[in-house]
This record gives sequence, structure tokens and C-alpha cells, in this order.
Amino acid sequence: MEIAKWIVNIVHIILALSLIVIVLLQSGKQAGLSGSIAGGAETFFGKNKGRTIDALLSKYTAVAAIAFLGTSIALYLLMK
Repeated sequence: MEIAKWIVNIVHIILALSLIVIVLLQSGKQAGLSGSIAGGAETFFGKNKGRTIDALLSKYTAVAAIAFLGTSIALYLLMK
């Protein structure tokens, strides 16, 4: 049982750190507005590439948050 606690703890810490990194990598909602005011690149690929990366990071955030919730519950049950 101790090994399971250690494994879940390590996974929990990795998920916490990855959530922090993923959230910090996401661009703000107003990033597109400031780019258009400052005269950013208005090409098709330039606009859609950012959306694709942001959508992917958003999906990773949701998956990591659900996994973090799962490991939190598992840790609670293992510590009882």
C-alpha cells in the first residue's frame, strides 16, 4: 500500500507542475486584439496557427485537470 501512495503522489506532483506550465503557455483572450492594433501578421496561417495551439493547450488543460482531480481523490482514499 505504501508503494501505491508513493506512485500516486509522484503522479500528482507531475500533474500539478504540468498544469502550471500548460496554463502559463496559454495566451490571453486579448492577445489577438493587441496584435491587430499593433499591426501583427494578418495572414491566414498566422491567425489559425494560434487558434490551433490554444485549442490544443485548452484540451491538455482539461485532461490534466481531470487527472489531477482523480489523483486527489485517490490520495484521499489511500490516506484514510
